[in-house]
Amino acid sequence: MMEFLRSHQSNIMLCLSSACGITAFFAYITTALEKKRKYLIIVLELSATFLLLADRAAYIYRGDVSRVGYFMVRFTNFTVFILTLVVVFMINLYIEEVFSDQYEMDVPLLLRLNEIFFIVGIILVIVSQFTGLYYTFDSYNRYQREPGFIICYLFPLLISVLQLITLYRYRRQIRRLIRLSLFVFLTGMMAVSALQIFAYGLSLNNMAIVCMCILLYVLTYLDLNESIAKAKQIETNTIKKEQNQMHRLFDQTTTAFANAIDARDDETHGHSVRVAEYARKIAMISGMDEEKCEQVYYAGLLHDVGRVAIPESILNKDGDLTEEENDIIRRQPVIGGKILSSIKEVPYLSAGALYHKERYDGGGYPEGLRGEDIPEIARIIAVADAYDTMTSKTGYREPLPQQVVREEIIKGSGSRFDPKYAGIMKQLIDEDSRYQMTGEEAGFDTSWQKEFHCKEYRSGVSYGIPIGRNVIEVTFNSSPDGEFREEYSVPSLILFDALDGHVHDTVRTIRDTQYLEYGEIWFDGHHIYTGARDMHMTFMEEEEAGAGGRYSIEAVKYRDHVRLRLTGAGRRQEIIVALPDSSRAAYLALTGEHCLISDIEIEKREEKAEEGDIPRIADEISYIDRMESDVPNVQIDGYRTASTQSIPVGERMKIRFHAMSLPTANLVWHCPFVVLFHSDDRQMYGENYREFALIRLDGEEQPSDEAADNRLTVEKRESFVGWERWKELNKKGFECTVNIYRSGKKIMTETENFGISISNITTITDGTKDIYAALSGDQCALTDIRILPPLKVEK
Repeated sequence: MMEFLRSHQSNIMLCLSSACGITAFFAYITTALEKKRKYLIIVLELSATFLLLADRAAYIYRGDVSRVGYFMVRFTNFTVFILTLVVVFMINLYIEEVFSDQYEMDVPLLLRLNEIFFIVGIILVIVSQFTGLYYTFDSYNRYQREPGFIICYLFPLLISVLQLITLYRYRRQIRRLIRLSLFVFLTGMMAVSALQIFAYGLSLNNMAIVCMCILLYVLTYLDLNESIAKAKQIETNTIKKEQNQMHRLFDQTTTAFANAIDARDDETHGHSVRVAEYARKIAMISGMDEEKCEQVYYAGLLHDVGRVAIPESILNKDGDLTEEENDIIRRQPVIGGKILSSIKEVPYLSAGALYHKERYDGGGYPEGLRGEDIPEIARIIAVADAYDTMTSKTGYREPLPQQVVREEIIKGSGSRFDPKYAGIMKQLIDEDSRYQMTGEEAGFDTSWQKEFHCKEYRSGVSYGIPIGRNVIEVTFNSSPDGEFREEYSVPSLILFDALDGHVHDTVRTIRDTQYLEYGEIWFDGHHIYTGARDMHMTFMEEEEAGAGGRYSIEAVKYRDHVRLRLTGAGRRQEIIVALPDSSRAAYLALTGEHCLISDIEIEKREEKAEEGDIPRIADEISYIDRMESDVPNVQIDGYRTASTQSIPVGERMKIRFHAMSLPTANLVWHCPFVVLFHSDDRQMYGENYREFALIRLDGEEQPSDEAADNRLTVEKRESFVGWERWKELNKKGFECTVNIYRSGKKIMTETENFGISISNITTITDGTKDIYAALSGDQCALTDIRILPPLKVEK
């Protein structure tokens, strides 16, 4: 190794000095370095560069006895000794700069002491030129070490040792890469210097110094990058923090402003916040990014800002507004748009306020915009605003039932609302778990209501508890109210039907919720019935009656009959109730007079009512007592509770039938459905059942099964007479034709009724060949069902 270095030493020294010079250039063009440190590194790199070039020249002219050789040998050796001290001293200045500038510390004493050693070292090098203290030259002009040569190593070594001591003492205050570069430089130089004493004829020390100088710059540059990255991260975090603070301030300000607007109207508290939340949900489901969803939210929050200019006498008026008052209300969007248009940085706010009363069909205000000419934000807010208005209590009505609200959204799709966002709102309604108690077989939860007072007759009424085929048991305590202990005190139950499962007593809420009260039953043996066809009471046991105690109700429903078993007040009684027909739902609600009802518990059992479990006290009302054709008639009392026999789907066929909505039907989806399916036994929901399409005659799109893709097209023709008239015509009954065409795995289903044209293309994706059609629906009767061309249908 040593022989290799000796033979190639000149070339190695040239390469290293060139690299060190290039490093000095890079240090010069590095703009991110602090100015003083940059110049220190440049001087350090240049000193190392000239040190190695001088050392190389000393070797080249060694033994050259010419006049030039005589001069060059002496000049280059002097330069080597001087620059060695300069390099070590530049490291000292570099460390001082780190302490004084970066860490704002006083320069340590040991580093100041090194300045003295540097000056003494320089003086001794100069003295040695005249005294031969370090080296001399023989007659052949060759460099010769002298006994004092070891002294020239002591000064750089001593300076380096003091630097190392200082670095170790303050190591925790120096950044990792700076600390590493200095430790490597000093320890490496000291180790090579010790080796240099024994490696005469090789410039190991000087080549090592150059390498350490290059490494020092590299590590300094890496430290600079790391510092910049940290500074950038701090700056980014600061900006984010400021942005979050500004966002919170904006959010709090807009929310406070919106709440202040809502506070002017007694009935709209929280309206703006709810509209904003609904609008954001619609935007998210439609696929908008987070920034756009935030814009929709804040536009929704301030959509009613124009209300500040509406007199409170109009906002809080009970009953209908006059034409003049309506004109004032209609100016609200324009006022809101003007107020928010001054906020130039967020133009979407004014768009939401100005255009949220526009209609998709062009019948809105203030500008009568149509379709996608209405800003997208306003189209979203229009749906959210309508939903919250319908589901909120006002001075003249209770919140509308969720089913009624859903119908209004469907009826407004394409006319009042953008169909896309109306569809998303319908999806949100369908996913809303807060309305699980609306269905006949829905669950229940009494965590909301464990007790209540009935000071006067029906002054307190519980929420409705749905009665279905599963037996439910309701238990509770009832005791005389403290204020009326001497008065008549008894609990009772109300049996009723309503879209929202609540008892109502005003004309408007009775109409809105389709409320029908079947009757009321008291635990003392009295009962009355109004909406029920009949009610029979049987006393099962009778004991001495006592005031107060634990009461229980056992309730179950099968088709159009309800059985109640009441225990309490010393009596056990069974009540059979005949409902108007099988399509009616039934709820019970607790109430009473001069009593405290408490500790309400509800249990739903696994036991189900079957045919014959409830004695029939009235004949079942049938709406299918008409002519039968190819397929037996079917009455569908609830959502898909019944269906026709299956019909194999051929290449070309027609299904003709008479359809009629039941008297209880009051929503647009109370209509016939066409179902395409497969099952091994050809029965709806039979073995290995797979459903490929559900086509509803109201045109509402249904989600597809994984086994098929569906493309539904619904068109309202000029003959469409509006949804209310459409429902009336369905109740009167009509002849319907469904055309089905099949070609391989594609099935086209077409039908039209009262101006609603429906076409659905079903693509079977799982390879099933045997496809069947059946008719089902919700609260409708299907009769005189004919298949063309005639098919052999199993009876």
